[in-house]
Amino acid sequence: MDSGTKYPLVFVHGMFGWGADEGINSKIPYWGATTGDLMEYLNENGYEAYSTSSGPVSSAWDRACEIYARLTGTKVDYGKAHSDRMHHRRFGRDYSEPLFEGWGEEKKIHLIGHSHGGNTVKILTHLLTYGSEEERACTPENEISGLFTGGKESWVKSVTTICTPHNGASAYQFAKKYKILEPLKAFAFNYIGIMGRSKAEGGMIDFHLEQYGLSDTPGQQDAYPIRRAKKMLNTYGDNVETDLAPEGAKQNNEFLEISPNVYYFSFAYSNVVKMKHMPTRYRAKLSDFPFLTLTSDAILIYEHFIMPGYKKTYLDIANDGLVNLRSALYPEDEPHTEFDRTNIKPGIWNVMPVRSGDHGTPIGLFADVDQTRDFYHMLIEILKEIEGDE
Repeated sequence: MDSGTKYPLVFVHGMFGWGADEGINSKIPYWGATTGDLMEYLNENGYEAYSTSSGPVSSAWDRACEIYARLTGTKVDYGKAHSDRMHHRRFGRDYSEPLFEGWGEEKKIHLIGHSHGGNTVKILTHLLTYGSEEERACTPENEISGLFTGGKESWVKSVTTICTPHNGASAYQFAKKYKILEPLKAFAFNYIGIMGRSKAEGGMIDFHLEQYGLSDTPGQQDAYPIRRAKKMLNTYGDNVETDLAPEGAKQNNEFLEISPNVYYFSFAYSNVVKMKHMPTRYRAKLSDFPFLTLTSDAILIYEHFIMPGYKKTYLDIANDGLVNLRSALYPEDEPHTEFDRTNIKPGIWNVMPVRSGDHGTPIGLFADVDQTRDFYHMLIEILKEIEGDE
């Protein structure tokens, strides 16, 4: 058995994902997927690991508020200013107990986010560090959530993003260009609206969209009429689509500030390789998940042949089937450096070497069991090293 990290590992799922609170996780774990439950494996091997649950199609802001409430055992507060601007309810569900005891300066956390989960942990860390001036300005001191008051940078030891669209997702641009985005959204919102009112909601699945009234707040009967709820969710842009769009990602990056004493790591994957007989051209490598091979090729063709205005390089066209490599490496406006194990610095993105695989590889989706687990052992060894700087 390995010796565990000093601080807990908190895992945050991506778009359309789920955490340990959802019943589906016992059938198909998000973290580990077809390789087996990663949380169970890590806990059995001496690590304190938790898989959080938050809105699978919600904005990174809303998801950060939900995770904070889950970690502290409090009511979800999306912020008065934010909720007024987005025309949804300010408060969500009330957690009766924290995810684990003792979170704070003496018991920091390592945040690990896959895909949109990476955007979520960035906002969570920013708010813990700096709070929100806008929320403080319009909320009485005795009513404001501790998330918006800031001063909690010391509660986070590290942030790790995996396949995260820091600067927007190529798959979003491709879907918008070829007019398949709106049908996909219509299908998703209808599916969520129907399932959110079914017996599966709160059991097998949980969309965490009570702020929009798409489902009842747990313990209450307060869902809105489905057409009203879908219109609200689609109209005001407070959902994952905005974060994936280049414009929304840029806006988020301009708002976010790096925390000077937190360690940041980013992992990017590429499923693109050179063609054997045409070394200047690239193709998607055949993966164990054919869908991501197809999307990887589609993004490659879109980036290489259709997007005008810049010189094509490997960074421009490489992708993991959903997120292009350049976007997954680091936020464009924040300091970054190539990872150097002999000189790991806080307050800067430590960019890890690009790994081979598709968007599902690091969470174990149709991946090799040993390779999946070895990846997290490698990451955890790095996290243990930075714990030694205290």
